[in-house]
Amino acid sequence: MTQVDLIKGNCINVMKALPDNSVDSIVTDPPYELGFMGKSWDSTGIAFNVEVWEQCLRVLKHGGHLIAFSGSRTYHRMAVAIEDAGFQIRDQIMWVYGSGFPKSLNVLKAIDKTAGHSGRVIGTKTVDVGMQGGKMHSGRPQKLEEREIRESSIEAKQWDGWGTALKPAHEPMVLARKPLSESTVAKNVLAHGTGALNIDGCRVATGEENFDNLKGRPITKLAIKRNGETDEEHRARVLESPAQQIALGKLKVLGRFPANFIHDGSDEVNELLGEPARFFYCAKTSKRDRNEGLDGFTEKRPDERTETGMGTFVEKGVAKQANHHPTVKPTELMRYLCRLVTPPNGIVLDPFMGSGSTGKGAVIEGFNFIGIELDADYLEIARARIKHSQGQLETQLHYGR
Repeated sequence: MTQVDLIKGNCINVMKALPDNSVDSIVTDPPYELGFMGKSWDSTGIAFNVEVWEQCLRVLKHGGHLIAFSGSRTYHRMAVAIEDAGFQIRDQIMWVYGSGFPKSLNVLKAIDKTAGHSGRVIGTKTVDVGMQGGKMHSGRPQKLEEREIRESSIEAKQWDGWGTALKPAHEPMVLARKPLSESTVAKNVLAHGTGALNIDGCRVATGEENFDNLKGRPITKLAIKRNGETDEEHRARVLESPAQQIALGKLKVLGRFPANFIHDGSDEVNELLGEPARFFYCAKTSKRDRNEGLDGFTEKRPDERTETGMGTFVEKGVAKQANHHPTVKPTELMRYLCRLVTPPNGIVLDPFMGSGSTGKGAVIEGFNFIGIELDADYLEIARARIKHSQGQLETQLHYGR
């Protein structure tokens, strides 16, 4: 079984107690510093604190990679803090989804409200207050509500259709690397086991892995490793069927080279991308993924406040759940990210563990995990979710014998 250490406390203080060069990768989802849902932990500035990333740099092995999520409005400040700490910014990974809901001010209504203009009722409209802008993640059922349509003032009418924000549809991630201690990547990998990305382990399926569905397409369209064979040997192998080649171990389908773009498979994204959408897919968080392993936990809403400025969560149809963390990432996404940057049997660190999705992804992939979380409730949720994943692995191993 993989080793898991979950620690309650401030991530800076906890990391100070960890040895230098002791973890292989860092995959984390820090606060976006947006004050999301009024949560105090999302408005402290911790993600912009260079000291956090300096500690990450210190405990990470030379050449080790860091992946950190952020928001579209605040990414730049976090990225600068990471760079100022001494990391090399290697790339930006984009997670694209169709489930975000717009939080835009209706300028027409705002003008009327400011002027104290209520206007006479001229009709009604049906508003979906449960889904908030399309297909949402589990626990947000459709809830239709009839609302009055009031006549607007002349001053407000000219601003009909104007707002203040776009619908959120992506979250950027920093991909950074601790500087190498050796003169080349090859030497650094041999010395520390870090410095490179697991490209083949993260290739994206193309559909051509199913040889029964090739329909006569030339084998040359497949990504084939020749493994040093001569031209004559290569020509002889090409004459064999793909099924024969895979059975004989002569053919290896590599799939698409991993990109710095991942999406959630929602209808909106698929319609936008068309056929290429299948190459960059990671499902959004399901209700099962969010709550498995939490039997017996008290169900709550992400925020039990009675007033949010946009109506209450009860009014919006937000269901109570055992895992009430408001920003749960999909386990499949975290598995992919851990696999991309962590060597075999390596240690993944998450300084902002939340409800433990990184830990779930790490243990499923066979990595050791260190998680740090300040909130005691979230820590216990993370502990139960990760333990459940470990138990599933034990069961799978048992039945695999």
